[in-house]
Amino acid sequence: MDVELSDEERELKEAARRFVRKEVTPVADRMDREDYFPRDVFRRLGEQGFLGITVPAQYGGLGLSYVAQAVILEEIARASPALALSVGAHSNLFADNLSRNGNDAQRRAFLPDVARGDAIGALALTEPNAGSDAVSLRTRAERRGDEYVLNGSKQFITNGPVADSLLVYAKTDPGAGSHGISAFLVRKDTPGFSVARQLDKMGMRGSPTGELAFQDCHVSADQRLGPENGGVAIMMSGLNVERAVLTAIPVGIMAECLDRSLTYAREREQFGQKIGRFQLVQEKLANMYTELEASRRLLYAALQQVATDPRRMAPAAAALTYASEASTRIALDAIQIHGGYGYMRDLPLERLARDAKLLEIGAGTSEIRRLLVARELLGPGFAE
Repeated sequence: MDVELSDEERELKEAARRFVRKEVTPVADRMDREDYFPRDVFRRLGEQGFLGITVPAQYGGLGLSYVAQAVILEEIARASPALALSVGAHSNLFADNLSRNGNDAQRRAFLPDVARGDAIGALALTEPNAGSDAVSLRTRAERRGDEYVLNGSKQFITNGPVADSLLVYAKTDPGAGSHGISAFLVRKDTPGFSVARQLDKMGMRGSPTGELAFQDCHVSADQRLGPENGGVAIMMSGLNVERAVLTAIPVGIMAECLDRSLTYAREREQFGQKIGRFQLVQEKLANMYTELEASRRLLYAALQQVATDPRRMAPAAAALTYASEASTRIALDAIQIHGGYGYMRDLPLERLARDAKLLEIGAGTSEIRRLLVARELLGPGFAE
């Protein structure tokens, strides 16, 4: 179902599909087995314009919609959810965030290289003791004249080990709670910044995830994004857009699992007939289709919502919650339909199942997202 797509977006989808078949599919298995990040493929994504989809043309991007960005992620996710995750962190969490909230000088300094793929972007929010409770972060940014000195650490940062540019959240007024947070642009060669370690994950292998350290890291005041202590607004709107756009990744996983399962059900014979004739297999296929189509509709509704009113969180939170949990179920059902072959690493299904699980955890866990939906439905007075 792509009735919501314009002609331009359909053409973009086809271009992305061709690119993925040629460039991503051949390296997807190696990415998972070796935890290998294909920097050359990433750069070629930039050459095609796929890394700066929502970045305005004057800063090197295509200036297109969140729907266009989601279309790209869905096609990449069909072959490699891990690469789609890195592209999402780069193009949405970093580039789109900077494009929406930065000033002209900041955009010109960072965005062209990011849109081309010559530099990799990342967003550094999560900390060892601040995961779902993002505003409780402890990284400190102390003002000293015309610069800030950052001290602290970040955990589970997608693209962290390979990022050239980072958007970092830190407390500038620890006594003000959520109203004492600011956002900063930090380059990897800034003295005092380091990658403490790269993390070994169950899935999404090949999308580098790391622990970052800031030790007396000096950042110029002109690299602060937005006003001092105004970071929570940037953070929350960014998380909302992130949830909407990244819903395209579980949608891509589901689409790939369904296509492979349909092909196998038409071809595989047992007990003298195609397994697609077995009613219990038909039930699984019907459920897979239903959840995929429901997830797509939630995805496009959320994308429309964040484009018009990014303050409403329920549509994006609901979309990612439903689609992420459905993608885990569908990946496991695809393995079941394929039987022993599905369990083997010769097919990508077991990898897709491992990759799918992360989407129930990242960008706020499913539990946190449900709280956001319920509290928005209930209205004022139920926010705590």
